Amino acid sequence: MKIDLTGRTALITGSSGGIGFAAAAALASSGASVVVNGRSSEKVDAAVERLRSLSPSSSAQGFVGDLSKADVAEKLLEAHPECDVLINNLGMYAWKDFFETSDAEWEDFVSVNVTSGIRLSRLYMPGMMRKGWGRVIFVSSESAINIPADMIHYGITKTAQLALSRGLAKRAAGTGVTVNSVLPGPTLSDGVVSMLEGATGLKGEGILGAADDFVKANRPTSIIGRTATVEEVANMILYVASPLSSATTGAALRVEGGIVDTAF
Repeated sequence: MKIDLTGRTALITGSSGGIGFAAAAALASSGASVVVNGRSSEKVDAAVERLRSLSPSSSAQGFVGDLSKADVAEKLLEAHPECDVLINNLGMYAWKDFFETSDAEWEDFVSVNVTSGIRLSRLYMPGMMRKGWGRVIFVSSESAINIPADMIHYGITKTAQLALSRGLAKRAAGTGVTVNSVLPGPTLSDGVVSMLEGATGLKGEGILGAADDFVKANRPTSIIGRTATVEEVANMILYVASPLSSATTGAALRVEGGIVDTAF
């Protein structure tokens, strides 16, 4: 199976590291021109240079800014008016008890995890629909279905992404534009590594063991019994972003190692 995205432009939000960067690298390796995004100029520049070294024949550009802000999203549209593949990967998470989560924190989570994707889809989907081809992908989470008691605020925003992607898929019916969600489980991203390093003091191979122990203790229904790699999640994103996925839309595609204990 060969995926060819030559001539397509992909925008991946929150992609200076983690799942977002892995998705950008996968799309670039398949010929797409990619735009990576983050809030740090240093990290975005480093991501662009890394992409160019991994896929010298592909175009990689960066956009620095917090895309949970409306004015920043408008600046993005001015800088990059054309987009064939929009990957709404921007997100935040934190463990916090429901009764200790303030209104301001709820608003932050909704703004970053949900509203940013609403806004960017509204800005870019009409152009895709006019051209008769496009892919919109929301990077959600197994927590959208398996709401964690210690991250209710996070889980609700991820459930909202599923409703949004399903509704947008219906709105784009018959246009050649598909809209889907990808649901990772615990994934060994940069953020998870930093969190585990802070909690355990471990480095290197020790972190891999700690991550797998976390899955076994906190997600005991996992069939694979370990964290996923960012590349494993990116493989699903790449497929959904490709022409090969033309009959897949309005779907919630799980890459969570079997944590959600249902067959469908």
